[in-house]
Amino acid sequence: MSESLVAASQKQSIIVDYDLPNTPAEVWRALTDPKLLEAWLMPNNIEAKVGHQFTFQTKPVPGWDGIVHCEVLDALPEQRLVYAWRGGSKKLDGYGHVLDTVVTWTLVSNGKGGTLLHLEHAGFEGDSYAFQAMSQGWRGKVAARISEVLAAS
Repeated sequence: MSESLVAASQKQSIIVDYDLPNTPAEVWRALTDPKLLEAWLMPNNIEAKVGHQFTFQTKPVPGWDGIVHCEVLDALPEQRLVYAWRGGSKKLDGYGHVLDTVVTWTLVSNGKGGTLLHLEHAGFEGDSYAFQAMSQGWRGKVAARISEVLAAS
């Protein structure tokens, strides 16, 4: 896994590359099958169809309902998935703000039967709490969790 943080026109992006042992077809399933995606990320109702609106749901906290509102912006099976990621709240003291970001997943064969999975989560305001927390999350054990979920399916 390689990682970098990029600032562009006052907006921040989280960029992470994962080298997975799974084929692009398998990784695509992990990104687009609601049950598989839930197993490594969050409960959701995704469909890889442009224009489809879906949600991720996590534990609510005071001031935020725990719902991330998404819309599929681009879907090219086994190659690219892009969706809007909106949510948050201005009511969370010390770290609250509303997110209006875009998640882009790009899948490329690594030439060894696996997949190079590139993530760019773009559009964060400054050095916000959400940017810091999600940077840590995306750089965490995502690759291992995806591979574990696929091995079990």
